[in-house]
Amino acid sequence: MSKRAKFTLITWIGENISGLQRAKISTDKAMVKEIVQNFAKEFMFSDPRELDEDNIRMELKKAGGANYDAQAE
Repeated sequence: MSKRAKFTLITWIGENISGLQRAKISTDKAMVKEIVQNFAKEFMFSDPRELDEDNIRMELKKAGGANYDAQAE
């Protein structure tokens, strides 16, 4: 059974950010993605309620392919 670590790239952009600031974030994120290339899922959030750990874990399991944990349930 594979137990490899899965990483996620989370970008936080607040609700009151201007279009120019969003564009700058976009270019900064592109530079980060050149360096950090090994992540299973990318999220972009602007609402604190979206930062739900259970939801993020579920999305990472989906992105990881076969779910061997389901066999144990």
